[in-house]
Amino acid sequence: MIDITELAGRLGKAVADRTAIAPLSHGFPELDLSTAYRVQCALRAAAGPLAGWKLGLTSRAKQVQVDVGEPIYGFLPAAGALDLGEPLDTNARIQPRCEPEIVFTLGRDLAGPHVTASDVLAASSGLAVGIEVLDSRYVDYRFTTPDVVADNTSAARYVVGAPVSPAGIDLRLVGVVLERNGRVVGTASGAASLGHPASAVAWLVRALAAEDEGLRAGEIVLSGGLTAAVPVGPGDVVVASVDRLGTVELACR
Repeated sequence: MIDITELAGRLGKAVADRTAIAPLSHGFPELDLSTAYRVQCALRAAAGPLAGWKLGLTSRAKQVQVDVGEPIYGFLPAAGALDLGEPLDTNARIQPRCEPEIVFTLGRDLAGPHVTASDVLAASSGLAVGIEVLDSRYVDYRFTTPDVVADNTSAARYVVGAPVSPAGIDLRLVGVVLERNGRVVGTASGAASLGHPASAVAWLVRALAAEDEGLRAGEIVLSGGLTAAVPVGPGDVVVASVDRLGTVELACR
């Protein structure tokens, strides 16, 4: 039998020690997706107040980068938020990478097994540009899908820009640009996230419904990295821009 508490403890220790570890599946080849979400749930119980949720591996670029082929989800602790203008302390991380996100703010609760992209847009009070900081606890970002799910989809920190109204914006067509130190390192459109970012959020709601959970008013959802994530270190500046939604900048120290 896999000890959920023990596996969650290994990941927590990796964060505290700022040291990457071997994937959990190396020692527990029987680790499956269902068990991995139980490990993630144990981490969530210890993480304090919840700010929302995040999707992972919704774009082909990210699936290719980490060699997995299906969407996954994780949680966003409120303590993980970076304020606008607040630098990222890379020394507090293991192997940080940044990626651009389209962020949804929920204006009302949303739950159920049949939620659609249209339902998501109707329930959203705002859209924003975000930068997610990933920090896999596994050596060289090498893992199976259950490994990364257990590791809360490599979640670390995140910064979200000012929200705008979703009215009249076709999120499939918005252009996305990721820059590091003034050079373009990734481009995409909103359609990179499961064809439409709202479709990705709808997938999340349906997945949560299977666990008798859902989204709550005021929560945010990072709808999935739209380009491959870029490594960052002290002195780097990352900028994410999305047409109609704005720009967010993150300095690293």
